[in-house]
Amino acid sequence: MAQLDTLDLIVLIALLIGTAAYFTKGTYWGIPKDPYAASFANANGAKAGRTRNILEKMDESGKNAVVFYGSQTGTAEDYASRLAKEGSSRFGLKTMVADLEDYDYENLDAFPDDKLAMFVLATYGEGEPTDNAVDFFEFITGDDVSFNGASAAEDRPLANLKYIAFGLGNNTYEHYQALVRKVDAALTKLGAQRISAAGEGDDGAGTMEEDFLAWKEPMWTELAAKMNLEEREAVYEPTFGVTEREDLSVDTNDVYVGEPNKNHLEGKSKGPYNSHNPYIAPIVESREVFTVKDRNCLHLEIDVSASNLTYQTGDHIAVWPTNAGKEVDRFLNILGLSDRRHMVISVKGLDSTARVPFPTPTTYDAAVRYHMEICGPVSRQFVAALAAFAPDEASKNEMARLGEDKDYFKEKVSNQYLNIAQVLERVSEAKWANVPFSIMIESIQKLQPRYYSISSSSLVQKSKISITAVVEEIRVPGAKPNIIKGVTTNYLLALKQKQHGDADPDPHGLTYAITGPRNKYDGCHVPVHVRHSNFKLPSDPSKPIIMVGPGSGVAPFRGFIQERAAQAKAGEKVGKTILFYGCRKASEDFLYRDEWETYKKALGDSFELFTAFSRETDEKVYVQQRLSEQAALVDELLQKKANFYVCGDASNMAREVSIVLGQIISSRRGLSAEKGEELVKSMRSSNQYQEDVWS
Repeated sequence: MAQLDTLDLIVLIALLIGTAAYFTKGTYWGIPKDPYAASFANANGAKAGRTRNILEKMDESGKNAVVFYGSQTGTAEDYASRLAKEGSSRFGLKTMVADLEDYDYENLDAFPDDKLAMFVLATYGEGEPTDNAVDFFEFITGDDVSFNGASAAEDRPLANLKYIAFGLGNNTYEHYQALVRKVDAALTKLGAQRISAAGEGDDGAGTMEEDFLAWKEPMWTELAAKMNLEEREAVYEPTFGVTEREDLSVDTNDVYVGEPNKNHLEGKSKGPYNSHNPYIAPIVESREVFTVKDRNCLHLEIDVSASNLTYQTGDHIAVWPTNAGKEVDRFLNILGLSDRRHMVISVKGLDSTARVPFPTPTTYDAAVRYHMEICGPVSRQFVAALAAFAPDEASKNEMARLGEDKDYFKEKVSNQYLNIAQVLERVSEAKWANVPFSIMIESIQKLQPRYYSISSSSLVQKSKISITAVVEEIRVPGAKPNIIKGVTTNYLLALKQKQHGDADPDPHGLTYAITGPRNKYDGCHVPVHVRHSNFKLPSDPSKPIIMVGPGSGVAPFRGFIQERAAQAKAGEKVGKTILFYGCRKASEDFLYRDEWETYKKALGDSFELFTAFSRETDEKVYVQQRLSEQAALVDELLQKKANFYVCGDASNMAREVSIVLGQIISSRRGLSAEKGEELVKSMRSSNQYQEDVWS
């Protein structure tokens, strides 16, 4: 055979490739793509390399108003979405909602004077910015803030920026509304023009929603006057398109049935694990730590050894809950979706800036069960918006009244702790089949992870995280139902019951899909991530510490004392370690009673425990009283620069402990009451006084 030269070989190979390509088209290549299969990212209009230039984004999408949010639990994001929606429907503004961490800020000096910026900012912890607002806060309040136009701060570089601001806070915290106040002051200093007085919503007083509603009406009036906006009749305009997919089924591999992202869908879960990507962790131990039948407190051990999750003593663990089956059924039933609960739906933003809050395609059941806060509090504004879709005129009028009359709404809804499905059931037993599912996605917050103080020491058990959680319930006299159940703690109780042999756990009549989407949580697994905290032991173990933690507020202090006991066993010098602990009765809810004795043996005289039992005698005794009784010891340790820690209820206990501490300092040192308070504030500022509190 004649020898093939190089050119002949090239031609022959090309012919073979071409022939193979022709016959394999549609099998291995050239396969038509499902236009809805791009899941979470594409549903949100996200593209690789999307711009971080907010002005460019607004121009591309034809927007003249942006609502930035700084949110930790989703509430500020919800208010931002509501402002954007109302601005569009009532005043014709071309609005978009923007996560502060998605954009850069150096070009705000070029913000056009015919556009508007709104800032909805929650204050987190001890006057700190929320995680997604840290960079913005540090930039805008920095001493050396610099913009692209190279103007100095004294040149008022933001003179063209018109803005609105609303803050979310809790008046039981020391630094109430610190974020919005500091940002407002910084923007004004830089020359920006605030259109209306900054609003402040107070979660501590329970008036957040009414504060928001009372603020926004005069704000809209001023904004309309200053920007020549004309109000029009508000008509519902969907932000999302919801399409039922007859071509897909719940068993289709590309359909999300509760998975948080594509890696989880494909069974390729990998780190980093964070607030967008949980680790499905095994629960290796669970037990009850109360000794009464009508109340529950759980101790759980979460194994993170197979992940890249790390924690430090004092950090928080986030648990990603699912909604109870009873409430999922109620929600789907009242909307007339029970028979179509497993129908696959694709959800797509009708605007390039709209962000779908969960992966898609999914099902009605999965969206409601895993992604929507259906048991959360209901706003008057939401109820008023649903009036247009009522099944009859009487229901429409009742919904309108609830939306307009705040006292009536408080009596019928807020005081009863009703969720949205319960409201609809009360107003009319008929199915609310006309309610678009899109308005539910837009108006109900995303189901948020719940954070718990880690109750173990990373020095002692670096790959196992302990959780101490009281199973929540609120008893409402005269209400039907009169017991409101905590979403996450009852989910954890179901997991504990499952681990202890109950085939079909139903704590307090609630059932959960505890095996997770496609049984990926089977074997008692729970989705978690870790959030780092500033609530920390001193780096020097010989430094004294004073801890006040009644009830489950003792959780982080178990970790603190566990760590100090291990250090003492290792021969390190450990400083005085004082714990003030309180509960109802020693025989019922004295958490970790036996463990304290074990730690006492390791720490010796360095450890002292002072207890307060509120239901054992006719006189109720609380931790703040025990603190006052030990005034001499407390002041002596403070004089030695002891760190002072408080964990638990912010609205009563933590506030009273702070007052008592000021009184101890003033009385022991012969100072005025005002000076005592001043020294406590100084301790806070220097991080000598630390709090991990909740309301």
